[in-house]
Amino acid sequence: MNETSNWYAQIIKPTWSPPAWLFGPVWTFLYVLIAISFGKVFWMFFKKQIPFLAVLPFVLNLIFNFSFTPLQFGLKNNLLAAIDIVLVLATLIWSMVTIYPHARWISYIQIPYLLWVAFATILQLTITYLNR
Repeated sequence: MNETSNWYAQIIKPTWSPPAWLFGPVWTFLYVLIAISFGKVFWMFFKKQIPFLAVLPFVLNLIFNFSFTPLQFGLKNNLLAAIDIVLVLATLIWSMVTIYPHARWISYIQIPYLLWVAFATILQLTITYLNR
């Protein structure tokens, strides 16, 4: 973990990059929202209240979300992490649009996640560009 921390501390980041300590609390809060809302989506699917195509963007979002850390900090690959975070953002928007007709509150509860991922996408794309 120390090697990863050193690597991230040494890469070029924009001046507006948040401090490293902020990421843990933000993601903890967001993962609570994700667990509640995504859990409800999966439950609705299990109860046959929504079709698989309504669940698909949520599944893909989780896959891409959980792939980011190994790509960025395990492989230390900014380009793959940038591609991945764009996919997180795209599947999040897709999931919000798809679930809206079935359960609007699930779309609304995703707004903090959407705002953070939009910011994280810009941040990651900037880091990738600065460290090319």
